[in-house]
Amino acid sequence: MDVSDYRSSTTGIEPHHLHSRDTPPFDRVQQHVAELIKGKVIVGHSLWNDLSVLGIPHLAVATRDVALYLPFRNALRSNQPVGLQTLMWHLMCRRCQDGHHHPVENARASLDLYRTVATEWEGAVSTGNWPCSLPPSSFSRCYL
Repeated sequence: MDVSDYRSSTTGIEPHHLHSRDTPPFDRVQQHVAELIKGKVIVGHSLWNDLSVLGIPHLAVATRDVALYLPFRNALRSNQPVGLQTLMWHLMCRRCQDGHHHPVENARASLDLYRTVATEWEGAVSTGNWPCSLPPSSFSRCYL
C-alpha cells in the first residue's frame, strides 16, 4: 500500500519508519488488530477514522467513541464531533496532543474521558438509550 501523505508534522511519522526491515506488512498489522478487537468494546476518539484506514469493521454497539458521546458535545454546545484536545481541556482541564499526536497519549485521554462517565454511558446502553450520535455517514462501512 502506497502512502500519499505521512502528515509528518502531525503524526511524527516519516517514510523511513514504514520502510525498514523491522516494519511488519500492512495486512499482518490489519489482521493482528482485527483479532485484538474482535468481541471487545473499544474506547477511543473518532474511531471511524482508525477503523476506516485499517479496513476493519466493528460492531457499533461495541464502540465507546468520546467524539460522538452526546453529553460531552452538549456540555460544549457543539452539534458536531469535538476534537480530543478540546474535550480534554474543557472537560478535564488537561492538555493533550501538544506537538505531534501520540497514540498512547490519545488512548489514555480517551479512556480517561470515558471513565468519568462510564456508569452513565453503560447505563444508557443497557436500557437501549444509545447516548451517541452517528459517525459521518461516509464511514458507515466501518460499523456492523
